[in-house]
Amino acid sequence: MPATLHEHALFAGGPVLGSVHHLNSDIESHAHDFLEIAVIGSGDGRHVTSQGEHPLRRGQVLVLRPGAWHGFLDCADLTVANCCLSAQALRTELAALHDIPMLRRMLWTDPVASGAHGVAVTTVDQAAAEEAIAEISLLERDLGADQSRPGRVLGRLVTVLGILTDGRDPEPETLESVIHPAVAATIARLEAAPADPWRLDDLARGVNLDPAYLGRLFGRYVGLTPLGFLARLRAERATTLLTHSALPVARVGAAVGWDDPTYFARRFRALVGLTPTEYRRRSRSAAPMQLRAPAASIGERKGS
Repeated sequence: MPATLHEHALFAGGPVLGSVHHLNSDIESHAHDFLEIAVIGSGDGRHVTSQGEHPLRRGQVLVLRPGAWHGFLDCADLTVANCCLSAQALRTELAALHDIPMLRRMLWTDPVASGAHGVAVTTVDQAAAEEAIAEISLLERDLGADQSRPGRVLGRLVTVLGILTDGRDPEPETLESVIHPAVAATIARLEAAPADPWRLDDLARGVNLDPAYLGRLFGRYVGLTPLGFLARLRAERATTLLTHSALPVARVGAAVGWDDPTYFARRFRALVGLTPTEYRRRSRSAAPMQLRAPAASIGERKGS
């Protein structure tokens, strides 16, 4: 079985997926092209990422950006609740989540910090973890209902995110609240054409700002430089091509904007934690935990 989970096969066109698992066997390392939030409940196990193996604890929250890889070892009655968000939806109907500082930090900035390789691990108190797992179980039920419940499903998502952000240890907020229009416009340009040979001067000129000032704005609102954001975006797009297509690795790099194969391999490894070749091999050699697709897509009318 392939070890990459694909949103087109799981989400049925909707923006959210949820499921609760009770694991008693290893889950080999796998990747996915959507954003995953995994809440750890009772039981024992170890988490495997590019950073190595670490014991899991009740109340841990694992956030994985699209393209990040992980696995579980030595699972014994381990409860893992998954709340997954479509990468496409994060650019469209769920894009407003980026405007909420605590969610922007949890879903965007923490997992892409230097050396994170797309994975962020935080902890909430055990009561918050159990509450979040219960809500994800209800989300799974609503997604599997015969009649689609888009309002209820999105309400569950907001509730889960609220529980997890409220349950985190309080930390100083470093990101501004409402994102600056110039930053939003630059992000939109980069997401529309990540393979273009962007330069900081070009991006700054497009929003009529000094390059250094645009860089400071990105640091304040995104937690990355503009070109750092572009690199992360290219790496996430590359992971999709490595697992969805048969393109040679060098052509994958060129397709996302990194024409030099050596440079592509170096940048990809720095951002994902594996070389492109190793990432492709892992994505096709192991069987991941099977997430369950909803019976009907969000927004799909019964009988239509």
